[in-house]
Amino acid sequence: MPQSALINIIQRTCTKAARRMVRDFGEVENLQVSQKGVADFVSHADTDAEALIRKELAHARPSWGFIMEESGVVAGKEADSPVWIIDPIDGTNNYIHGIPHFAISIAAMDKPLAQGGKIIAGGIFDAIRNEFFFADAGTGAFLNGRRIRVSGRKNPAQALFATGIPHAGQGDAEVRANYIQEMQAVINQSAGIRRFGSAALDLAWVAAGRFDGFWEYGLNLWDIAAGVLIVKEAGGFVSDHKARDTLPRLAAGNIVAGNPSMHASLLKILQAEK
Repeated sequence: MPQSALINIIQRTCTKAARRMVRDFGEVENLQVSQKGVADFVSHADTDAEALIRKELAHARPSWGFIMEESGVVAGKEADSPVWIIDPIDGTNNYIHGIPHFAISIAAMDKPLAQGGKIIAGGIFDAIRNEFFFADAGTGAFLNGRRIRVSGRKNPAQALFATGIPHAGQGDAEVRANYIQEMQAVINQSAGIRRFGSAALDLAWVAAGRFDGFWEYGLNLWDIAAGVLIVKEAGGFVSDHKARDTLPRLAAGNIVAGNPSMHASLLKILQAEK
């Protein structure tokens, strides 16, 4: 299927931003890193990539607004202008520790979230593996031009799930203790859990059938915007932990995703721990 204009813009932008990112990754020990918060870091690669991405997207769509991890919200020229949602490096901690698992995530929303905006296109680029996951609303999900689908597994005992694990600075001790209880419940009913450190790639891998499900709390819209669309277009379900699937609910950052069977099973397991 020919790629849409929006996907072409996203792919071209990701490819350009990735060149310097990958070069700097090869010299990760020389990166200058400033601390943003407890166990939450931002490298010059993050800010440089975001600036380049913003410049490229603004050139392609001058009137659009932005929601960006590092630079915040920039309004479009009109109150109902479409919005680019950007995570320049999803998996920054992996990146600055020399772990080759991170991605650029870019999504297009048809108007601001407060006005009922919906994600209409999204791309996630894993520059290390040269894998570009993408979707336009209503046309299916693709990896490097090949259509992808969520897995067909129906038995949680055969399923592989992905998650994120809270760290210092994310919630209080009770939040972290509850998460450990949830992980124990999933461990007891599954073939395993993986924690790779990039929510965007976790969602992309659910869409590609590599993971059967994924859950995490405390995410941001830029972490999930492209991935949510890609999972849905690949035949999967995405909701919060109470099975609410509207974008404002998902933007709150509590995500449960999977193929239809595993989404339902994972929700059941997690809700039993509440």
